[in-house]
Amino acid sequence: MEIITIKTPLGVAEIQGDQNGISKICILDEPVEITTKIPEIFNEVISQLQDYFDGKRKEFTFAINPIGSDFQKKVWQELLHIPFGKTCSYLELSKKLGDVKAIRAVASANGKNPLWIVVPCHRVIGSDGSLTGYAGGLWRKKWLLEHENPTQQESLF
Repeated sequence: MEIITIKTPLGVAEIQGDQNGISKICILDEPVEITTKIPEIFNEVISQLQDYFDGKRKEFTFAINPIGSDFQKKVWQELLHIPFGKTCSYLELSKKLGDVKAIRAVASANGKNPLWIVVPCHRVIGSDGSLTGYAGGLWRKKWLLEHENPTQQESLF
């Protein structure tokens, strides 16, 4: 398993992966040194993340290999179906997974998502539209949602 750190508009991201795919992307709050020698296995993920932040990419196509329980992986797989620029509530997500009573377990799995941005847990909000819980901080969740769905100024004429 190799680990690198890169700069993003939201801070330093740590990326872990190997020849089987990227297993973790997380945002760090503490200052760390940025990786200068990037192993080849990370070239595509870095390129696609840059395209995302530049507004040129709406989905990711590099190989992922998240580590988690079968249930967590099922939740993370469902998150991949939330379209770019859209949101879904924890309740809606639980219904899509077939068990409305599993809302807390779904929320917990969502919070343990190891692939920041790529598996779009930031698109899950409260039933009332509130920006509930986000491991990267609510300000980052808000930034990501606005980045994906910027408010367009309407013409007055």
